[in-house]
Amino acid sequence: MPKVISIHSYRGGTGKSNLTANLAAAIALQGYRVGVVDTDVPSPGIHNILGLEPMDISKTLNSYLWGECLIEDAVYDVSNILNLSNGQLYLVPSSVRADDIARILKDGYDVKLLNDGFRQLVKRLDLDYLLIDTHPGLSKETFLTIAICHVLLLILRPDKQDYQGTAVALDVARQLNVRDVMFVVNKILPDLSFDALRENVETTYGVPVAGMFSLSSDIVRLASEGVFCLKFPDHPLSQEYRAVAQRLLGEL
Repeated sequence: MPKVISIHSYRGGTGKSNLTANLAAAIALQGYRVGVVDTDVPSPGIHNILGLEPMDISKTLNSYLWGECLIEDAVYDVSNILNLSNGQLYLVPSSVRADDIARILKDGYDVKLLNDGFRQLVKRLDLDYLLIDTHPGLSKETFLTIAICHVLLLILRPDKQDYQGTAVALDVARQLNVRDVMFVVNKILPDLSFDALRENVETTYGVPVAGMFSLSSDIVRLASEGVFCLKFPDHPLSQEYRAVAQRLLGEL
């Protein structure tokens, strides 16, 4: 039975797409067939991390949502681009063209088509796992991606605005009866106590923390030009990505 993992944050800038790409790669490397859908249509970007250049993208999620193609026509196999030694990794990107983004913001789309597309994608690619890189905040689109997932991974930074916004997102997830919710705390200053922070977050929200990532100049230096855990497999952050992936697989 294919499993759906939604990666979400209440605010932008939390590192959501980086986390999604690294988890997708870490899961695929264990021999699984993994799909990633970029539903952040107003501000897409995960294609950069997964090595897919805009000039090589002809069909996108936008194309499918506007009835211009089948969902499988917007799929790109990035396994070879990333030189994966095992497993398969597929991406459905959103359009980065300014007029396409303007159109989606102005006219919207039928959210039911998004749900149908997820189902078709899982079936036609014979996926083991589908990861959804959501648009931050709360909208009818994110309500859907939260509602249909088996595991919701909420990312927050140790910041008061993130704490408050994440409480709202968690409340929505509970109202939608999401089966399993976990947190990832990202961009933690290295001089903070990780153990104390984990305990505080888990006590405050009553949700387990699946991973904790320090604010890293190495991530910043990579500048979204590749999947960190593939380029630097021995780095402590890469070890944490793999640990979160294992935690997810164990939950599922």
